[in-house]
Amino acid sequence: MVDRTTEPSAGKPFPVSWDQFHRDCRALTWRLAEIGPFHAVVAITRGGLVPAAIVARELGLRTIDTVCIASYDHTKQGDLQVLKGVSEDVAKLGGGTGKGLLIVDDLVDTGKTGRLVRALMPDAHFATVYAKPLGRPLVDTYITEVSQDTWIHFPWDTALSYQPPLRGGR
Repeated sequence: MVDRTTEPSAGKPFPVSWDQFHRDCRALTWRLAEIGPFHAVVAITRGGLVPAAIVARELGLRTIDTVCIASYDHTKQGDLQVLKGVSEDVAKLGGGTGKGLLIVDDLVDTGKTGRLVRALMPDAHFATVYAKPLGRPLVDTYITEVSQDTWIHFPWDTALSYQPPLRGGR
């Protein structure tokens, strides 16, 4: 779950293609392979579903679970609500504290969601593809840091369309 602090029209746009996202997820996996092994992957929904699937495939992990947290609509963040926690079977794999579990998300922004997930699984390894400065200290492994005022346009949130040049003209 991305805890976004700005509206999509605000800040610097950072469009990410499917190809780029896949490459970044594989790069994340290379780093994680040196740290593991892990018992299971826990995706933070919804943003963590795609990177968790790629990471799990690359690491050969078959046990994948989700933590489902709602915190915002497409533009505004509200109070966090845990819709679904980690299953009892996966929690047991992590000894109740998350040890040996790998939490995956697409982005850590302010860290609000990250702090909640850390409280649920304090000993898990937390990995994101992208990190912003406010949330970065919560993450153990990430690939790319972007500025706090950057708005990442993930491939599942976008459609192909004309983009005007940054500086006038056609």
